[in-house]
Formats: sequence, C-alpha cells, structure tokens
Amino acid sequence: MTGVRATARIEARADGRGGTSLPVLEGESPLAPRRTRAHGSEARVMIVGAMSGPLGGDHLTVEATAGEGARLHVGSAAATIALPGQAKGEARYDVRLTVAAGGELRWMPEQLISANGSELHVSSRVDLAAGARLVFREEQVLGRAGEEPGRLTSRLTVRLGTRTVLDQELSCGPGAPGGWDGPAVLGGHRALGQLVVVRPEFEERPEEPRLFGESAALTPLAGPAVLVSALAPDALRLRRTLDEALRALG
Repeated sequence: MTGVRATARIEARADGRGGTSLPVLEGESPLAPRRTRAHGSEARVMIVGAMSGPLGGDHLTVEATAGEGARLHVGSAAATIALPGQAKGEARYDVRLTVAAGGELRWMPEQLISANGSELHVSSRVDLAAGARLVFREEQVLGRAGEEPGRLTSRLTVRLGTRTVLDQELSCGPGAPGGWDGPAVLGGHRALGQLVVVRPEFEERPEEPRLFGESAALTPLAGPAVLVSALAPDALRLRRTLDEALRALG
C-alpha cells in the first residue's frame, strides 16, 4: 500500500487597484486551499484538511507565491496531526514559498502535532527576492495530551536572493539523535516554535538580540531578517510567546 500524494498551489498577484488577486488557488485531497475575506490589500487563504494526516507514506506539498506588490496571508483551519499509517515509511510535508521584490507573505498555519507512532519529515524552503517581506511561523507539539511523540524531523531554509540567511534542521522523538529531550535541547518542554521575519528596513535599523521570558530568544540573521526561537510546555503558551515577539517587532 502506498501513501497519498497531494499538492496545493497558491499564487497571489497585485491586482492593479491596490489589492491582491489569487489567479491560482487549487489543491488535491486532503489539501484544500480556500479564499477567505481579504484584510485591506492582503489576500487571505485558509488551508483546510479534507481528511486525517499526514499518515505514514503520504507526501503532501504546499506551494505559495506572492508576486511583486502582492500581499498574501496563508493559515490553516486546524492543527495538522501526523499519524501512523498502514503504508510503510515516513510521511513528508513540503512547504515551498516564493516572494518577489515588493511582495509580502505571511505563513501562519496552526500547530503541527507529532502523534505517537508517527514518522514525519517536514521540509520548508523560502526563496525571497531583494525587497521582499516575510513572516514565517512554525509551531510543533511533541505528542498529544498524555502520550509520547512520534519521530519528527524538520528543516527550514530561507534564501534571500543568492544568499542563504537560515538553514537549520531539528529531529525529535524516538530514534532521534541522543539527548533530543535533554536540557541542552528541549529541557522537558513539548512545544517548540520559531518565527522568521524578513523586512528591508532591518538593513538600516537592525534588531538587537533579546529574550522573551525564560525560553525564547530573538537572534538577528545575516541579512534584513530575525529569528525567534521558543520552547514552551504546551501549544497555548508557545503561541502567546511568538505573538508577543511579533508584536514587539511592530
């Protein structure tokens, strides 16, 4: 038995009237992108999961592009839960984001939950042109309430023009490199997340490193970008910390 292969594609373009149009908005089950009410000049899309997953053996891909002058916000209707499936092998979830000069993309999905027995590899790649803007939020919860997590590997790569400003990978759960649950990595926490913000004005007014509480930190990146990394005991407190960091950035 083989897993499901599915791709969702979203393309946003400036409509010439001060707004953003969505000439491409399509998906294959279980990925269903839906247009929601616009917010000013920003087009908004919600990704609805039409069934459970990703399951073992599945390969899901989301591709989103914001063209020159376009503003796009992408969220999800509910948390994504990685589950064990009948098909052998790990599941894959690929995110491919592209932002043109003068474009803006806000990637703000709900949490990814790694359920016991699951095996998921998440790969997120963001390609930005000079002058592009980005807010990228990623939240992961290791196990549902009262259960051990599955195996989760996540890699995030952000490129600005020809320069890589961030390339990092984290692996958690059974079979991950030793010490993933230790004080040098997660310190007993079960929710982890990061926020990447890219703005041209950071070139002239770079952000300073700072802490948000005891387990979140802002790090300037080599470019007009910052990374906020956070740990929390649960998803609710993780979201509050990342929201606080985003408000602090203005």
